Amino acid sequence: MKIIFHEEEGIFHLSNEKLSYIIRIMENGQLEQIYFGKRIHDREGLSHFHEEALRSQMSICIPEPGKLSLNYTRQEYPGYGSGDYRSPAFVIRQENGSRVSDFRYRSHEIFPGKESLLPLPATYVEDPDEALSLKITLFDELTEAELCLSYTIYRDYPVITRNARFLSQGKGKLYLERALSMSLEFPDKDYQLLQLSGAWGRERYVKKRPLEMGLQGIQSLNGTCSGAEQNPFLALLRGNADEFQGEVYGFSLVYSGNFLAQAEVSTFDLTRLMLGIHPEGFCWELGEEESFQTPEVVLVYSDQGLNGMSRSFHRLYRKRLMRGKWRDLPRPILLNNWEATFFDFDEEKILRIAKKAKEVGAELFVLDDGWFGKRNNDYQGLGDWQANLEKLPDGIAGLSRKIEALGLHFGLWVELEMVNKDSELYRAHPDWLIGVPGRFESHARHQYVLDFSRQEVVDYLYEEIAKIIRSSFLSYIKWDMNRYMTEPYSRALPAERQGEMMHRYILGVYQLYRRLTEEFPEILFESCASGGARFDAGLMYFAPQTWCSDDTDAGERMKIQYGTSYVYPIVSMGSHVSAVPNMQVYRRTPLETRANVAYFGTFGYELDLNLLPEEEIEEVKKQVRFMKEHRELLQVDGDFYRLKNPFEGNETAWMVISRDQRRAIAAYYQRLNYVNASAIRLRLRGLKPDSLYALSCDLSPCLSMRKPIFGAEFSLEGEGLWSYRAYGDELMEAGIPIKREDLSRKGGDFASLLFLIREEGE
Repeated sequence: MKIIFHEEEGIFHLSNEKLSYIIRIMENGQLEQIYFGKRIHDREGLSHFHEEALRSQMSICIPEPGKLSLNYTRQEYPGYGSGDYRSPAFVIRQENGSRVSDFRYRSHEIFPGKESLLPLPATYVEDPDEALSLKITLFDELTEAELCLSYTIYRDYPVITRNARFLSQGKGKLYLERALSMSLEFPDKDYQLLQLSGAWGRERYVKKRPLEMGLQGIQSLNGTCSGAEQNPFLALLRGNADEFQGEVYGFSLVYSGNFLAQAEVSTFDLTRLMLGIHPEGFCWELGEEESFQTPEVVLVYSDQGLNGMSRSFHRLYRKRLMRGKWRDLPRPILLNNWEATFFDFDEEKILRIAKKAKEVGAELFVLDDGWFGKRNNDYQGLGDWQANLEKLPDGIAGLSRKIEALGLHFGLWVELEMVNKDSELYRAHPDWLIGVPGRFESHARHQYVLDFSRQEVVDYLYEEIAKIIRSSFLSYIKWDMNRYMTEPYSRALPAERQGEMMHRYILGVYQLYRRLTEEFPEILFESCASGGARFDAGLMYFAPQTWCSDDTDAGERMKIQYGTSYVYPIVSMGSHVSAVPNMQVYRRTPLETRANVAYFGTFGYELDLNLLPEEEIEEVKKQVRFMKEHRELLQVDGDFYRLKNPFEGNETAWMVISRDQRRAIAAYYQRLNYVNASAIRLRLRGLKPDSLYALSCDLSPCLSMRKPIFGAEFSLEGEGLWSYRAYGDELMEAGIPIKREDLSRKGGDFASLLFLIREEGE
């Protein structure tokens, strides 16, 4: 890990064992992006990567006979107005109306470790030796504005992080109208763009398209969150790249609000990729000595395909984005009452469900919506965070003690950012709503958005929820957020600062999370946003897991969890077993498959176990025992590999393998059954080629009709457990033979198989 400055050439070279990132100071004092990719040797003379040529209609930004034209230069952080006609990374409006800036190199600093960006979330280090950082300071003489571009390169990850900070040092006012976190340029367009797109119930579907001249990108203008429609992540794939080979560049924004992620290809095939806060509706006023800090972008390079990129994101985010007690701990197996009761419950019903959860081995009971105010439906009560004593005579404090007495921990659902108009909070503070005076206030889910850009709103909600926590036995909080922002306007901000409201809102959310997690570090927070509309790296800093989607159907969850895994670790995915027919798609899937999908996440149940027949209760007990035995591998220690893509066929497969490559769990799922079909080989990944592994698979549902299909090498061990032994190279190159007869005997449609793999001697 090095950051080298070649003073004579004005070149910065950031490198570790996996990657290089090279920046050059151009002759006009601005910065040029020379190279980002696989590690190359450092040497003098790398400035030859700068390219110039006389072109028709080019605007030259230095005196003659120079020929530097910004439109044909791979700039590090470009502005607009001096001959570059592509999209800029920033725009500063000055008091005279000009938007032309000229930031030139002034100084730089190289130091060990990494600075905090609080109040913004960001990755971090625990030891300065883990990373090196570079801060390049640029200055615009006319506006007396400073621009600081910050970079951190990690020692143990093929990762660079970037952010930008603007500081006004003049006496006039500046108006920052665009401030993206990153701009990065590639010398060609031979890439495919990968994004995660969807909607409620089908979040983070994988979409790919080739880059072409012009603009292509994704965005969120939802105000309250990054959104279910697009995720703040992009990847660029070289033409031959797939899950296991080829070059991939991944970009993840550590932010939870409006964002823009855009690739722009010029007519000379230069590709400019940008990521940051969306400029639509954004304007930040800077007075003398006032600054603005952009969120962080995490850049990952992989020469081992998409799986290689994902493993880097997973390892970094598990260890250097998540924080606190729960970062390194397996997650408790929970039961949530929402799909079991909705709003229709009382204490007796809740305790009956909780007792059954304890009987099967669950560790945490979570009380969802409906426990507060007059909350008997979603028209009323939201915002009144006092227990409904008609439902819960002893309040949350009393119920939590009774749940604890059963031998379970207790968790609670909240939706702190929202309010119903039929609530005591709204009647007391109608001005706390986001909305434009005199305009109709659009509603969604019969609720409205509280103005978290106002400190008094954040303070009030902090005291309300902290009061409940202090008086109760609480181990877990599910923080929901169920609507996007409309009529974005704060009654507390002056007209010239309305463009700051949506970013200030997100800062208010972060502040409340930070205050609660600092006062109550033992509590496990799970973020949620009408399902998975807030599944981003920004919230992961405060809440180490996120409800992945309201769609709990196992068949749909294969796609949702597969797409989510491109950037987010599986321990961050809230994944539960729910009842059938599924309430979102009305599909029936086997209980075994529902668990086999949910294992690859936080794991829990979203149903009333009292309604299951006894044979299914016994199966649930078996599932809970399995998860307790293997969750350390699945959630804490293991690396996740995607094996078969549900977006490209009828099959899904993935696996988790321990970092020492001695233990693994692989899962195979089919969507619809085939008749008279070909055989299946499931090829694994990440094993030691020369090690002998023992495999086992529970085929107990097949035993009554079983024919010997594995030959003499396979043996029956115990009740329905079939096993055999094979070397790692065989399992990775030839694969595991799977018989379609076994899938048919397991139910056919939506059948699944789970393989336990251990190195001999383990």
